[in-house]
Amino acid sequence: MSAKTIIITGASRGIGLAVTKYLLTQPTLHNVVVIARSAEPLQSLEQQYNGRVAVLNGDLADFSLGQKAVDLALKTFGRLDGLVLNHGILGQVGKIATADLQEWKRGYDVNFFSLVSFVTAALPALREAKGKIVFTSSGASVSAYRGWGLYGSTKAAMNHLALSLGEEEADVVSVSIRPGMVDTEMQRELREDHATTLEPQVHEKFTSVHKEGKLLKPEQPGHVMAKLVLGAPRELSGKFLSWNDQALEAFQA
Repeated sequence: MSAKTIIITGASRGIGLAVTKYLLTQPTLHNVVVIARSAEPLQSLEQQYNGRVAVLNGDLADFSLGQKAVDLALKTFGRLDGLVLNHGILGQVGKIATADLQEWKRGYDVNFFSLVSFVTAALPALREAKGKIVFTSSGASVSAYRGWGLYGSTKAAMNHLALSLGEEEADVVSVSIRPGMVDTEMQRELREDHATTLEPQVHEKFTSVHKEGKLLKPEQPGHVMAKLVLGAPRELSGKFLSWNDQALEAFQA
């Protein structure tokens, strides 16, 4: 496999960092453009992997970041082969009856419209490279949890974006991945910050999974997603799949 250039959002921790480290530690010397609000973790990657990491800092609600990331990839590495669109916020947690429309708009800006801005900016280069787009989705995209109307609906919209791209883009493979319950900052947020906003039985689910040590390591779904952005086959395009789905067996070893 020749060296590829991949853009990764939400790359400073959790799944995004696991994907990034996987790509950087392969025998093939892949290059990455990493994006997150936190500058420090990205800068240490840049120092560690001299010349193979380009850093972009910013809030993903800023729709100019997509074009900036693509321009940075092309200028620094001369090509673009894939996107791992992994960023997202929980946004307002609470019943739809109490929805704050500004909070919902912000949630959609970060979790959905920013995806569209990255995809539209990247498609010309991805068509040329026969590239891949991997989205970090959620089980909440297909199941209702009380109080999660905002987050779940943004992820459902994400799945549909992948589905539409699968129909429209013959030369680009787009796949939406459910990573399962992973030991990330978002899980900590659910246990600690939302102890009172979540319904008791929903909160109990998150605390007990953590207590029983059942959360996945970010590397488990992260490595599958990293392999997919390098080599997802055409027949997966448009699909929403769990990271451990049998259809992804080739990417789980």
